[in-house]
Amino acid sequence: MDRLLISKAVEEVRDGPFIRVNLLSVAEVDAYELRRLARRFKKLDIDGSGSLSVEEFMSLPELQQNPLVQRVIDIFDEDGNGEVDFREFIQGISQFSVKGDKNVKLKFAFRIYDIDRDGFISNGELFQVLKMMVGNNLKDSQLQQIVDKTILFHDKDGDGRISFQEFCDVSVRGCFV
Repeated sequence: MDRLLISKAVEEVRDGPFIRVNLLSVAEVDAYELRRLARRFKKLDIDGSGSLSVEEFMSLPELQQNPLVQRVIDIFDEDGNGEVDFREFIQGISQFSVKGDKNVKLKFAFRIYDIDRDGFISNGELFQVLKMMVGNNLKDSQLQQIVDKTILFHDKDGDGRISFQEFCDVSVRGCFV
């Protein structure tokens, strides 16, 4: 185990943009889990660069068939440099924790669809994400009909896009699409 990597990660989380509270509240990991994730991260970091590329992420068999893996990586990659460092990895993984806050999970799910990070899900963004999921199983025209109906049904303020609050309201009632 690389103790330096763990202590550096703890310091980055403690002193980073999310301040001290995140190691426990956002990261939702204890010391044992942090060490386990550090070992996993080190194993995935094939080139030893200290960050994970898309290719290194894709070495995980469970992600190879996931159509949304690129979106997940984009969300983990907070600084937008195309790679995920250990701090980003811990913060990203912690969003899947059973102990995690429901609102954090909703924000993560919302960000899957909010590609341009403007705080809204547009018709085009919803189409892109659904296209990733269904591939060529539907014609684009069929998929666009689903997208149009989804936006129409869930856009309560009539601005042609889904806000985070509208997304949360849908999540309480059931399925988004």
